[in-house]
Amino acid sequence: MKARKLLAGAATLLLAVVVVERAVLAAELIAPPRDVAYPGTVLLHVDATDVNHRVMQVEELLPVTPGPMTLFYPRWLPGNHAPTGPIEALAGLRITGLDGSANGRPLEWRRDTIDMHAFHVTVPDGVSQLRLGFQFTTPIATEQGRRVMTLDMLGLQWEKTLLYPAGFDVKRITVLPTLKLPAGWSYASALELAQREGDELRFKPTTLETLVDSPLFAGRYARRVALDEDPAAPVYLNVFADRPAQLEMKPEQVEAHRRLVREARAAYGSRHFTHYDFLLAVSDSFSNIGLEHHQSSENGVDSGYFTDWDTNPFDRDLLPHEMTHSWNGKFRRPSDLWTPNYNTPMQNSLLWVYEGMTEFWGTVLVARSGLWSEALTRDAIAWYAATYSELRKGRAWRALQDTTNQPIMGYHKPLSYPSWQRNTDYYTEGLLLWLDVDMQLRSLSKDRLSLDDFARRFVGIRDGELGPLTYNYDDVVSTLDSLQPNDWNAVLRGHLDGHDNATAVASFPGAGWKLVYSDKPGEYIRALERSGKVMSLSFSLGLSVARDNGRIGEVVWDGPAYRAGLAPAMTIVAVGGHAYSDERMKEAIAVAQKSAEPIELIVRAEDEYRVLKIDYHGGLRYPHLERVPDTPDRLAALLKPHARPAGKAQP
Repeated sequence: MKARKLLAGAATLLLAVVVVERAVLAAELIAPPRDVAYPGTVLLHVDATDVNHRVMQVEELLPVTPGPMTLFYPRWLPGNHAPTGPIEALAGLRITGLDGSANGRPLEWRRDTIDMHAFHVTVPDGVSQLRLGFQFTTPIATEQGRRVMTLDMLGLQWEKTLLYPAGFDVKRITVLPTLKLPAGWSYASALELAQREGDELRFKPTTLETLVDSPLFAGRYARRVALDEDPAAPVYLNVFADRPAQLEMKPEQVEAHRRLVREARAAYGSRHFTHYDFLLAVSDSFSNIGLEHHQSSENGVDSGYFTDWDTNPFDRDLLPHEMTHSWNGKFRRPSDLWTPNYNTPMQNSLLWVYEGMTEFWGTVLVARSGLWSEALTRDAIAWYAATYSELRKGRAWRALQDTTNQPIMGYHKPLSYPSWQRNTDYYTEGLLLWLDVDMQLRSLSKDRLSLDDFARRFVGIRDGELGPLTYNYDDVVSTLDSLQPNDWNAVLRGHLDGHDNATAVASFPGAGWKLVYSDKPGEYIRALERSGKVMSLSFSLGLSVARDNGRIGEVVWDGPAYRAGLAPAMTIVAVGGHAYSDERMKEAIAVAQKSAEPIELIVRAEDEYRVLKIDYHGGLRYPHLERVPDTPDRLAALLKPHARPAGKAQP
């Protein structure tokens, strides 16, 4: 027995040595990126005409030298903060030598056995150019991923349709991209067009870094609106829709988007783009998206963005958020999120700045521009604060700082209990962190300073430069200290590392408001329920319910519904012996408030029916902000417009 154990141990050790040696070998085969120019220009052609099959055909011509080389499919994608490159969507890869002994002959390639995004090939003697051909098979159904091709529009993210040589910094690889569109389609992109012949687009040569940062939208129905016609840095809204009627915009809607651009410039005091293009898909079939780029942004919203303006304000805070990233995230970038290529792992420690402060400014700008009313914005802030001070019970074990790792752990992966597991909370909880910083700046400076001043000093410097200019945690603290002396490290670390949910409402006393609850939902929650078709009972029973079928969405960890045995995906069939409806559920909560009897439900869990009783007597509860008398209204000062009217010079 002892001998067998020794032999098993030796075998395990040998296997470990083999694994380590294989890992080292893979690392040796793949050259690290160097800051040297790639010899020659990569020619990239994408044929996006096959919208019926949702397939893009790709052909690349790469100048090469004989010997072993590695080609990468981009894996760590900017703005995703995660290894999300969809390698499974690449199909039909063929590599051919175009001259020398291999002229026209396919070359064998092999995928790296550790890095699935790396392909090894040996270039024969005399071969100076390779032809690569493959297909990018885009998702057709939602369960396959984000749909980027429909019969009426498409979104091209170039990194999904290319392989690039390892061993070089992407800013030193020159690419000449061309694209074939479906007949008669319009397009928009931050890329510089060299020539258009029919439906064939030939762009000017650019770096691989700029190409990947310059996506393209195209479609059958399109409209382009100038938001800022300053020739030094014009801004355009490019809208693509399922139907022509969805492109119709009222003058006041256009003006609100124009004010957004003016307010952004007023807030940051600079521009870090030579031109900027909002790419906006208004569609129920093209999947929603919000992704930042330096001189453009990808925005996908529901079909009623313009037509349901008065009843559905959601999505209108998307464009302010994504445009802010041109300053915060693209020009100023966390040092551990900058990488020399798309296959070097990123680190996310400063996403509470990259995304959290951007979420703060997106909320501020949506109010200052008039895309949201001040009242709606206050109601949204009340919802955010109540959620993170009362419902995010997971803060007890998982600090805000650790949530910055969430994209790497499970990018956009739905969770069973987000209130306990925590998700990408650095967005909204980050907003509340920066709201606290803003209010402390105002209070300490006797209202001379605000986060506007920090933004101009941190992301608004070097007007006209594109960057990126990287920063670390100490740079954030030192910039705040230079603006207003305070123990900013303690303030920030209290939010980032603490486990007390009260930090979510730390800013409110200084803002002149307090968080209260009533039995009537505010404007934000009513809109949330309309757009999501859910009834939110999060602050009473601790759950949300689909209004059309009684299916339970989120259940708050250790809330009344959770303790009663309810779980996500169950369906409420009856309330108090009567068929489920929203009205009956709310009536039952009101009755229980005046009674000692629990709320009785019949629920279906898979094929089993159960009677569950919720022992809750607190009535309906919805969060609101209420003014504190005889205090400065600093929240109103934050949300009021700052830009001069159109036609007057900006600072």
